[in-house]
Amino acid sequence: MRIAIAGGSAAGLFAALLLARAGHDVVVLERDRLEPAADVESAAAVAFRPSAPQIVQPHLIMARCRQLLIERLPDVYAGMLAAGMAEAPLRTQMPDTLADTASRPGDEDLMPVMTRRSTVDWVLGRAAVAEPRVEVRYGVKVAGLLTAVGPRSAAGPRSAVGSRPATGMVRVPHVTGLRTDRGDLPADLVVDATGRRSPVDDWLAQIGARPTATWFAECGIAYYSRHYRIRQAAELPGLPVTRTVIALDEFLAGKWGADNGAVQLVVAPLAADRRFRTARDPAIFTAVLRTVPAYAGWLDVMDPITDVFPMGGLHNTLRRLVADGSPVATGLLAIGDSVCTTNPTLGRGLALALTGAADLADTLAEYGDDPAVHALAMDQLVAAHVAPFYQDQAAIDAARLAMMRHTIFGEPAALPPPAVADRVSYPQLRVAGCYDPVAFRAFWTINGMVRPPDEVYTDPEVVACTRDALSRHGSGPPVVQPTRAQLLAALGAA
Repeated sequence: MRIAIAGGSAAGLFAALLLARAGHDVVVLERDRLEPAADVESAAAVAFRPSAPQIVQPHLIMARCRQLLIERLPDVYAGMLAAGMAEAPLRTQMPDTLADTASRPGDEDLMPVMTRRSTVDWVLGRAAVAEPRVEVRYGVKVAGLLTAVGPRSAAGPRSAVGSRPATGMVRVPHVTGLRTDRGDLPADLVVDATGRRSPVDDWLAQIGARPTATWFAECGIAYYSRHYRIRQAAELPGLPVTRTVIALDEFLAGKWGADNGAVQLVVAPLAADRRFRTARDPAIFTAVLRTVPAYAGWLDVMDPITDVFPMGGLHNTLRRLVADGSPVATGLLAIGDSVCTTNPTLGRGLALALTGAADLADTLAEYGDDPAVHALAMDQLVAAHVAPFYQDQAAIDAARLAMMRHTIFGEPAALPPPAVADRVSYPQLRVAGCYDPVAFRAFWTINGMVRPPDEVYTDPEVVACTRDALSRHGSGPPVVQPTRAQLLAALGAA
């Protein structure tokens, strides 16, 4: 099969490698000039691009992504480690308040890997260039979709993949390739991997197709991040490979370990909080972080290697190419951020990208050359592997935003959710995980996307251990954070 992938970032390259190794011929079209740089640091130096500002924000490879790399692309994973990415055994993420730090069976499956996103893209770019059945064309802008002459009839709603179609028929276009500013590219299958700003609904409108089914949930957070490098022989205040995120009353702050001695620091306020617009100034960014003791010590042992990178306009979104039980088009599938975007704080993007790429390869292997069945099968996999994490993130963000808006703007406080006897929540796990080893591992199971969130929240052992820890320890360890006056002074530091 000849497959055209629109988008040459992580999702597109994951898919290209998996599909090529399954015997398909793959052409990747990327609008930006993303040819692999000479080395990792050269790649980091040119990583920022306006079309994808998230690339320079903190990233890490969560456990689900690591597992898939080891299973599906072991040579690529080896290349990532050779490029300086750092495996972070679960014990490195354990808080000081957790008394029982002994290893347990399965801890290996929860291990994250610390890296900058530019290093991930550098390794993937080199792997794609070396793959015989992959052709990557940079600097090519996709303008729309090619279709067969006349719309193709596709089955209406089906109860399961491969089942007999219902009596109703929905007329949908069949996609036969891509229109680009360099000419038409015919293909047996088109994959949208263009990312969170995907123009797929515009493309569908151009060919007379129905729009995708799309869900939206507010994220409400702006990001200011900066990259640092640890000084040689410095006495560190903690382990360099930790991911430490502290949800303060008026903003979120975080430290992400990375590759080759790099560290990423973040200030993440409400997007609507105009006070923080000065945080793009390096002096103010530093002053704000110094109000949080957990990060002040790190600033003393590191040197900045980038400017401050701002990013806003973030939303949790879910897009599905099957609406009312029928594909909006055949011959067109989507993966990665084109399907789902979530708040970057939990670092789910790369895991969702590789999950989608693996599901795509499996779908083509299992269901032959039937494009309507491909669409239905991929949609079912989105429902199983992607939608639960979108829904989880939407709930987490809604609670966090309500609390911050109440604190900062005086909006009415949100009512606490009703207690459910056989279920716990993400915030409860986060607190209980500071004290209980079962809750701690449940928390990282969700963070690592190893099991669906609802499966973890309702696990009887997790529920019992979480409730016991909360009854004994209340709201968790005290967090030292700035007063309103200290924060305002830091935001006016320039």
